[in-house]
Amino acid sequence: MKKRNLILYALPLLLSSTMVRPGCAGQTPAKSDPSAQKQKAAQQAAVTWLALVDSGKYDESWEQAAQTLKDLVDKSQFATSVENARLPLAKLVSRKLRSATYTRTLPGVPEGDYVVIQYSSSFENLTSAVETVTPMLDKDGKWRVSGYYVRPQ
Repeated sequence: MKKRNLILYALPLLLSSTMVRPGCAGQTPAKSDPSAQKQKAAQQAAVTWLALVDSGKYDESWEQAAQTLKDLVDKSQFATSVENARLPLAKLVSRKLRSATYTRTLPGVPEGDYVVIQYSSSFENLTSAVETVTPMLDKDGKWRVSGYYVRPQ
């Protein structure tokens, strides 16, 4: 499998959200920053969701995903796509937070609350990768993942 073909799953939202302004990446919000609490909640949602994917619980990861993702792809298609892409990578070796950027707008998607999170990750069969996870604030007020993408670093 070619490294450039390691897209696990990407919604139009995620593809456009990976264009984070360089000056914002990796910045830690000040305690008085209202986006700090949102970033923290979104990061926790991403960690919980990634644990499902890492353990091969793809059906459960779909169930825990944002409604936007569920509306675009059914559970079986999602599980098959993620499994086909993740299995060649083998097990996760490490994952370290690179950046988390809160935004209200992303190209090509409705205005809302989004956090674009990037991790420096390593897998048994891909030693240096960037995982991008994009949680969004769902209509029920909970943060859920709306997009996921892995690329070689």
